[in-house]
Amino acid sequence: MGHEYPSRREQRLSAEQFTFCPLTEAYAQEACSWRYPPPYDVFERLSWEHQKAAEIDLGDPIVRDKQYLAIVDQHYILCGYVQLFPLSGVLRLGVGLRPDLCGQGLGAPLMRKLALEARRHAPGQEIDLEVPAWNVRAIKAYEKAGFHITDTYALKVGPDWQDVHCMVLNNKE
Repeated sequence: MGHEYPSRREQRLSAEQFTFCPLTEAYAQEACSWRYPPPYDVFERLSWEHQKAAEIDLGDPIVRDKQYLAIVDQHYILCGYVQLFPLSGVLRLGVGLRPDLCGQGLGAPLMRKLALEARRHAPGQEIDLEVPAWNVRAIKAYEKAGFHITDTYALKVGPDWQDVHCMVLNNKE
């Protein structure tokens, strides 16, 4: 999908401008087209055509409706998405940010906003996420937002097994 995004200078986005709305099929298709530079390319999604044909993940309208939210700016331009994946007594977050917005200092304030949204969806439940141990940029943002590392284990990320940290949101956040 060839969406033209405003240049970084034109954007001047802050996390306060982000809101959440349903992740529509059009937003899902757009998110599947995002490409990240290495080593972040492991976060690229399978093609929309593949997901739609197999009815998996974003291509499954039921999963998309029940577990995903779009993160949009004040003009409803897609800036990211969040998966709210229910586990037993835990709500696991999975977050994707549009590639041109990465590394701009939006991570911590966005995660604080996402934590509030997650608490609204799952009051009283633990909120956690998984992050590759090498992704120091994300880990720092998550820590600033009130998450802390509780465990480290091997998990398949993209084509490879990698050490990942499980990070849990502090109860007082």
